[in-house]
Amino acid sequence: MMHRPNDHRSRSAKPLTIHGYAQSGDLLGFQRLLRDNPSLLNDTNPVMAQTPLHVSAGYNRAEIVQFLLDWQGPGKVELEAKNMYGETPLHMAAKNGCSDAARLLLAHGALIESKANNGMTPLHLAVWYSLRAEDCSTVKTLLEYNADCSAKDNEGMTPLNHLAQGPGSEKLQKLLHWHLEEQRKRKAIEACSETKAKMDELENEISNVVGLHELKVQLRKWAKGMLLDERRRALGLKVGARRSPHMAFLGNPGTGKTMVARILGKLLHMVGILPTDKVTEVQRTDLVGEFVGHTGPKTRRKIKDAEGGILFVDEAYRLIPMQKADDKDYGLEALEEIMSVMDSGKVVVIFAGYSEPMKRVIASNEGFCRRVTKFFYFNDFSSEELAKILHIKMNNQAEESSLYGFKLHTSCTEEAVAALIESETTEKQRKEMNGGLVDPMLVNARENLDLRLSFDCIDTDEIQTITLEDLEAGLHLLSRVS
Repeated sequence: MMHRPNDHRSRSAKPLTIHGYAQSGDLLGFQRLLRDNPSLLNDTNPVMAQTPLHVSAGYNRAEIVQFLLDWQGPGKVELEAKNMYGETPLHMAAKNGCSDAARLLLAHGALIESKANNGMTPLHLAVWYSLRAEDCSTVKTLLEYNADCSAKDNEGMTPLNHLAQGPGSEKLQKLLHWHLEEQRKRKAIEACSETKAKMDELENEISNVVGLHELKVQLRKWAKGMLLDERRRALGLKVGARRSPHMAFLGNPGTGKTMVARILGKLLHMVGILPTDKVTEVQRTDLVGEFVGHTGPKTRRKIKDAEGGILFVDEAYRLIPMQKADDKDYGLEALEEIMSVMDSGKVVVIFAGYSEPMKRVIASNEGFCRRVTKFFYFNDFSSEELAKILHIKMNNQAEESSLYGFKLHTSCTEEAVAALIESETTEKQRKEMNGGLVDPMLVNARENLDLRLSFDCIDTDEIQTITLEDLEAGLHLLSRVS
């Protein structure tokens, strides 16, 4: 370990090298030698591999440190150069209680959390020095620059942990504990800000989901709980890791099951439960083979594709035949393959399908209800809800959509569109199509707009505005094929 020499030894020394001048503090000699030979700027000495900045910082030669930091000659001083122990000049200043040098290095951007080969930060080393010398000045300097009191070395020890190994210092303990608590508060405030931003992002996603009140409440519960765990950890508390439950989405086609699965994928990734936000959608044909021995590998490949995200099994009831046939059906084998990985934590599985047929799936495997713990029912949309979906879609068209740039006429209020849907479609049609009714209705309406416009039309508003009559024509076309 480097120690500063006393004045007598300093005066009697006859430095001949750049490192010798750096150690002695002979600024004029140091300047003369470096200007004569600028290549010595970051020269490393034998054995220790220390640069002149290491040496001057470790002996608190503030004038030489300042000269090096302000060097205007060829090259640039290496602020983060490491010696044989992986220590930077700031480590050298910290381990020898050189507060002046440490302050200069920090003011010029030295990395305060840089770690030596043993994982120690400058604060670790400054604490060690303070225990021996009963001088807290370098520790205070590092704390002014917000050195992390909770940083751990390779043995898992924080600067505070090292206090127990020395003779101890009540003043030093009090200083570190106070800063540790302040840092925890700051981290909690930062986590709070990040949490609010994430909740706002989730709320924005949920705002595009029509109906499904119970499921929205559950999404908010999960999100809030998971994000509060982030804040608990920021406060230094130990919190067990959460795992997302496997789910069943029950309801007719077009009720938003796939869309909600995608939102759920974003949520679970956002709060760190899943490493990705991908949703892998599969059906029976993606999982079940035609011959013996085909289904297992085919299903395992899809499960592998979904790892780290959500496996969304649509029309899951098709894996279980309605009645036993003479020929073996391999759907049950696919279901068992999926069940076998559901306890691994590598993938979240969502089974989706009609409510009644899904009862076959639930009854087919005794482990289903133990693994699938959340059941959500997606009700059919009312005419009012379909009108709201239509407005949301028109307000959120992607550039690649054929409806991008188009808008609804002011007469196309949600109330007017709801009345139109109610009068122009049957209950059976709405129940069978649900949200799936909206896209073809809008595409047909746009085609009707094109049909009725004259080639002479140059009104930019009229040429891109879908009217209530266009929507009505779109529904008429839909009714003919339904």
